[in-house]
Amino acid sequence: MAHGRDTKKRTDRLVVLDGTARRRGPGRVWLVGAGPGEPDLLTIKALKALQGAEVVVHDGLVSDEILGLAPASARRISVAKRKSRHSYSQDEINRMLVAFALEGLEVVRLKGGDPFIFGRGGEELEACREAGVECLIVPGVTAALAAGASAGAPLTHRGSAQAVTFVTGHAAKGGEPDLDWDSLAKANQTVVIYMGLSMAPVIAGRLLAAGRDGSTPALIVENASRADERRIVTTLSGLAAAAEAVSGPALLIVGEAMAMATSSAHPRAGGDLLEAQPGVEFSMDSRLRGNERGVK
Repeated sequence: MAHGRDTKKRTDRLVVLDGTARRRGPGRVWLVGAGPGEPDLLTIKALKALQGAEVVVHDGLVSDEILGLAPASARRISVAKRKSRHSYSQDEINRMLVAFALEGLEVVRLKGGDPFIFGRGGEELEACREAGVECLIVPGVTAALAAGASAGAPLTHRGSAQAVTFVTGHAAKGGEPDLDWDSLAKANQTVVIYMGLSMAPVIAGRLLAAGRDGSTPALIVENASRADERRIVTTLSGLAAAAEAVSGPALLIVGEAMAMATSSAHPRAGGDLLEAQPGVEFSMDSRLRGNERGVK
């Protein structure tokens, strides 16, 4: 019985082509940024690429609304990645993209956010180049931009944020990331940490040890731009404790400009000005239901 399950698992990972001869030349791979989640933030170029797709290889966080923009005839393949649980390895994804393109298909690799910001798009581009497959890049709105916009907190701001730095919250093989903590601890800059929720205590501790003031404003944004977006306004000292209340995909943002996140407005929330209290959660979904928590 176990042998049968193993065989089925290996078979599921094979790239199956239709076996028919095509008279046209090789296809192409499009690395398309789907944005942070809200369909309205999809670019026009991304929409056009989707509308011309014959195969869509997509991340698990891409919404059904966005996937629905591809032709009904297009084959959809989910390569969802979750922490410590991948449906396909990156090498398998690379081979899949190349195989479909060499069959003559228009392939859209649909990735959350932007393909080149912690999206491993560079590895997929390299695989296509090595195989002689044309690869086109369509940038997308990265989650940090959506989070700042939704919270009403600019990532750069005259007098309080002269620079913004995007970093990953975990190392390639897990564990603590190898970052220049002394540089990140300098004042008057915004530090955005992707995929850093589980490492929040370590990250906060490193920044504090490197000299960043514990009272520096901080913001946690879960599911940025989506209807179920949640925000927690806190400080660097309170970041670790605040992160315990979040379980979904989230950004950690630290910097003086995050002080502006104490008031925010969002089109999906009806455009009203909402004032969030430090250390308290704001849920866009609850605002849509007319039942705010932690706001006045």
